[in-house]
Amino acid sequence: MNENKTKMKLLGQEKVSKALLKLGIPTMAGMLISALYNAIDAYFVGGLGMSQMGAVSVVFPIVQLVIGLGMMFGAGASSYISRLLGSEEYQQADRAASTALISGVAVGAVIIAGILCDLDGVLKALGATETILPYARAYARIYVTGSILNVFTVSMNNILTAQGAVRVTMAAMLSGSVVNVILDPVFIYGLNWGIEGAAAATVLSLCINLAFYVVYLTRKKGVLRLSVKKFTWSRHLYGEVLKIGIPVLAFQLFSSVSLGLANMAAKQYGDYAVAAVGAVSKVLMVGTYVVFGFMKGFQPFTGYNYGAKQYRRVKSAIRLSLTWSSVFCIAAGGLCVILSEQVIRLFGSDADMISFGSRVLTVNAVTFCTFGLQMVYASLYLSAGRSMIGSILSLGRQGVFFIPLILILPRVFGIDGLIWAQPAADLIAAVVTVCFAVTTDSRLGLEKEAGKGERENELLQR
Repeated sequence: MNENKTKMKLLGQEKVSKALLKLGIPTMAGMLISALYNAIDAYFVGGLGMSQMGAVSVVFPIVQLVIGLGMMFGAGASSYISRLLGSEEYQQADRAASTALISGVAVGAVIIAGILCDLDGVLKALGATETILPYARAYARIYVTGSILNVFTVSMNNILTAQGAVRVTMAAMLSGSVVNVILDPVFIYGLNWGIEGAAAATVLSLCINLAFYVVYLTRKKGVLRLSVKKFTWSRHLYGEVLKIGIPVLAFQLFSSVSLGLANMAAKQYGDYAVAAVGAVSKVLMVGTYVVFGFMKGFQPFTGYNYGAKQYRRVKSAIRLSLTWSSVFCIAAGGLCVILSEQVIRLFGSDADMISFGSRVLTVNAVTFCTFGLQMVYASLYLSAGRSMIGSILSLGRQGVFFIPLILILPRVFGIDGLIWAQPAADLIAAVVTVCFAVTTDSRLGLEKEAGKGERENELLQR
């Protein structure tokens, strides 16, 4: 009980900057590690050849889709759970967490089975050339089958984050990532399993994550109590979870479609272009995952305090998170511009891939500077239960704006259109975010006083 009170005090009473760091740094570190091991995975696969690197790029959108299923239920429940905990509705929070986890795994199993039934067709639609397809098939058979574990771990990650158990999620992600990095060279080169070794290493790392969460649940730690018996067929519960979860899934779905379309646009120029696009996506993933990780701490904090009507704490969190995330994005973008060629060389030695990849990375890194702004306000509206605006801000960068651009610009400007599609989408998304940001207080009612105890909370922020 003392542990639970401590977590609730962290969300509702701790100094805002300190609370954000306690919530954000563990999840940020965990997701950074996850992104790094994905990049390291691509690094080891890149040593096998350009077609193998292209295969990883082609399969990646499928994995993004599967992860999206876990996030639909996990992130959707996380927002709802945070507000329930803020209003002290603990039993409903238990039901929401249990229902979301079970539903996510069930839906994920059905989707994965459907993909495997026509795997070659899916891979070709995602940009696999004739030389890439055999490697993509071998990699996907293992990785996609094992990605059902991803649904469970991603759902659990979000659910535990909602109750402030961020150290647990970081430890789970860290343990799996370390195992993956160790096993990659052993399986790929030591046992000579090639690209199938990379997939096997990733699946085994997911087993480690799964075991970590299962142990946590069986020991009944934390605020929430998950159980099959608490699974609830409730229209209201699913409505609360899915009104946030569907936009999150749509974001992942759009990300998958966008990556597939980028691969298709690159396909006509050869394997080197597909491999370069994949390398750039892995590099930028490191930066985006850092921001996503911090937002996973920001979101339960704002959800809890919005539910508790502690609006000044919400506003303080917005200011701090916007500053910190923007500084990081500017620094990371600048570093990628300066070291673009050296970074791409990590993923292969082909001269055409390096030249093209460094150009793509440079222009994408410049507009990455706006990513923190976009994610702060997208997370804010989602945590407050305002799914429509949150959806617009979440889906703009990788979906609503990017998809038309990737379909049109390469046809008009050729390979330059492929290079500039994502940066153009970033700029449009940033403008739209600013338009919503200037009216945030009135839209969310943040100009209201929180009532009794508000001045005490203000003192805690100082």
